[in-house]
Amino acid sequence: MTVRNILIHPDPRLKKVCPPVAQITPELRTLADDMLQTMYDAPGIGLAAPQVGELVRLIVMDCIKEEGAAPRPLILFNPEITWTSEDTNIYDEGCLSIPDQYAEVERPAEVKVRWLDADGAPQQEHFDGLWATCVQHEIDHINGKLFIDHLKPLKRQMITRRMQKLKRERARA
Repeated sequence: MTVRNILIHPDPRLKKVCPPVAQITPELRTLADDMLQTMYDAPGIGLAAPQVGELVRLIVMDCIKEEGAAPRPLILFNPEITWTSEDTNIYDEGCLSIPDQYAEVERPAEVKVRWLDADGAPQQEHFDGLWATCVQHEIDHINGKLFIDHLKPLKRQMITRRMQKLKRERARA
């Protein structure tokens, strides 16, 4: 498994809608494994393929954060939200492509999602709490949307300027 570079906003690849995965190949399974390794290394709880420069409908996530608890890595090809609750939650969201920036985002509190696992088998699950927020955040990524797109324009512009400055600083280092 390889830890991949995570793209930093603004990057045009982060704004692209990803096409569906037609067939789950060994290369895509390797990408999924690399993404899990990259996510754990970062550390984060979710990662979408566009964040590592791959424009495919693939996300990985693991929202188990308790010390000593067994990890629960999920690989989701072509994830699709099939139901959302009317109740909402507000979470202070962050993103590996927007490091050290956080903002409150309101999303449905519960969602049902269907996807294909790494073997191509159909899966479905009802997510709530942090898992629901995470899966929605990652599905946004494969639809070309970032969490800051849920914010008011001024706040979004402020965060984007910080990321441009960070990218310039990293380029000089």
